[in-house]
Amino acid sequence: MESWANKSEELIEEIKNVEIQPEGEDVTKADLSYMKKILRTHLIESKNNVEVFRKDPKSPLYSVKSFEELRLSDELLKGLYEMGFQKPSKIQETVLPVLIANPPTNIIAQSQSGTGKTAAFLLSSLKRVNIELEYPQVLILSPTFELALQTAEVAKKMAKFTKTTFRHVVKGEARPPQRIKEHVIIGTPGKMVDWALRFRAFDLKKINVFILDEADVMIDTQGHGTQSIKLQKELRSNCQMMLFSATYDEEVMKFAETIIPDALIIQLKREEESLENITQYYVVCKDENDKYIALANIFGTVSIGQTFIFCHTKRSANALKTKLEGDGHAVSLITGDLSVEERTDILKRFKNGDERVLITTNLMARGIDVEQVTVVINYDLPINMANKDIDFETYLHRIGRTGRFGKSGLAINLIDSDRTMGMIRKLEDHFGRKIVKLDAFNVDEIEKIQVD
Repeated sequence: MESWANKSEELIEEIKNVEIQPEGEDVTKADLSYMKKILRTHLIESKNNVEVFRKDPKSPLYSVKSFEELRLSDELLKGLYEMGFQKPSKIQETVLPVLIANPPTNIIAQSQSGTGKTAAFLLSSLKRVNIELEYPQVLILSPTFELALQTAEVAKKMAKFTKTTFRHVVKGEARPPQRIKEHVIIGTPGKMVDWALRFRAFDLKKINVFILDEADVMIDTQGHGTQSIKLQKELRSNCQMMLFSATYDEEVMKFAETIIPDALIIQLKREEESLENITQYYVVCKDENDKYIALANIFGTVSIGQTFIFCHTKRSANALKTKLEGDGHAVSLITGDLSVEERTDILKRFKNGDERVLITTNLMARGIDVEQVTVVINYDLPINMANKDIDFETYLHRIGRTGRFGKSGLAINLIDSDRTMGMIRKLEDHFGRKIVKLDAFNVDEIEKIQVD
C-alpha cells in the first residue's frame, strides 16, 4: 500500500489545487448530439407509450408492427433488412403510417436519440421520391456538417437497391455550375440558403418533403433557426414538413409550431434513469491519497467490463489519467478540451472495447450510453454550484451510465471527508436506496462485488 501512497503525491497536489468550477460548458449541443449518434448501432427498446396530440380528433391514426404493412417497395425493404432492421421501433410504428399516408401530413415528433427517428423520416421521404424526375424532391436539414454526412450515409444505405440519387449541401461543396438533378439533398441551413436562394441551384417550389432533424440542436446554433424559416417560407403550401427533436422544451415547441404549421404532434418521452439495476457503494478514504489507493485496489481486484470514472474538473481528470498511466493502467480521457473528432474517436474505441476505462467529467454524464459499461466510479461526487452541495440530478445521470438495457451495474463513490459522507446520506434519503459501505483496502471485500 505504501508504494501507492508514494506514487500518488503529484496527483494529490494537482487535485488539492483544483479550482471547483462547472464542467462541459465549452461543448455544444451539436457535439453531444453527434457523439450520441456515433454510439447508436442499434435501437433502444423503450417501454414508454407514444403520446399523440392530434389537431383533428377525427383523423385516423394506426400503428404497424412490421415494415411489410407499410407496403414499401421491395427495394426499400431489401435495404432496410440489409441494414439490420427487423421491425419498427415505438416511434416508427406510430409515425410511419401517418408519414406515408395521403394526403401528406405535417408532423412534429420528439423521441430520444437511438429510437429510430432518422430511419422514420428517411424511409417515409424515400417512399415519396419519383426517380423519373431529375430534380430535388426531398430537402433534409441537419444542424452540423457531421450530422448531415451521417444522415446521408444512412439514407444511401437505405436506398441502396433503389435508383435514388443524393447530394451533400455542406461546407467544402463547390457551388454547382448548373441546377442540380439529385433527388434528395441533405445539408446545413446556411449552405442550403446559399444554394437555393442565392445561386438558384434548385427550385424550392418543387420540394415535396421538407425535414428538420435535431431541432433542439438547430435552434441552439446561431442563425440556423432563422435560415430554416427562410427556406420554409419558399416552399409550396402542400409540401410535407417534418420536425424531429430529442428534447421538447418550451423553446423547441415554439420554434416547431412556427415552422411546421398544422402539425400532428407525437412524443416518446425519454425513460428516466433507473437505480433498480445498480448496486451503489461508498468507500471511506482518509484523504486524496487514500482515494487513489482505493481506486487502484478496485482496478487490481474487480473483474469489470467498461468503466466510467467521473472527476469534477478537467484538470483533476487529466491529472488522474496521467498518474494511472504512469502506474501501468490503460485508460482514456474525454473532456471539453478535446475536439469533437477526438472525442468521437475515443468513444468509438471505448464502445468497441479497445479501451476499458474512460475518465471524464460531467460532459459524459447525460445520454452517452455504452451497453458494456458495468461500473461507474465517482472519484469526485457531483456538486451543485448554486449551493455547493450534492447535485442529485447529475449523480443520477452519472451512475445511470451503467445498468443500461436491463443489465446489472455498480456505482462506487469515493468519500474523503465528513462533508462528502454527509452527501452520501443525502443521496440515500433523496432516492430512497441504500448505499453500502465497501472496504476497498480489503481484497476479500472487493472480490464480493464482482459484476455478473
